Amino acid sequence: MNNLTIKYNKLSAEEFIYLWNSVWDGSPSLEQTELAMRNTLFRVSVFDGQEIVAMARMIGDMGLNYYIKDVVVKPEYQHKGIGKMLIDELLKFVRDNGIEGTGVFVELCAMPDKMPFYEKQGFYANEAQRLKMMCEIK
Repeated sequence: MNNLTIKYNKLSAEEFIYLWNSVWDGSPSLEQTELAMRNTLFRVSVFDGQEIVAMARMIGDMGLNYYIKDVVVKPEYQHKGIGKMLIDELLKFVRDNGIEGTGVFVELCAMPDKMPFYEKQGFYANEAQRLKMMCEIK
């Protein structure tokens, strides 16, 4: 883990799927993931030598709202500060691209066991309920 490097906007669909499958089942299709990568505002990835070990994406409108998506750290690299590094890079992107003198919402959705991590980064839960629907494309 001495060779960690950060790359910006280089995360490929294949790397995304690889990392997704390291923590979850049923990754999106390659075609779907390629489209998502092309339309993501900002992608940050972390490599240990030549191996990708973490990623995160930022989506949003760059004026009023940003949304953090797909923060993934390979299990054997978790609890080593890499997740915090990803969040710091995403927030730096927001600060570097925002309108001076304004505030902008940065939101995310987290599983209950990950809430303490995000709270340590300054995020807090509100009373809103997350609603979702899977819209099938035919």
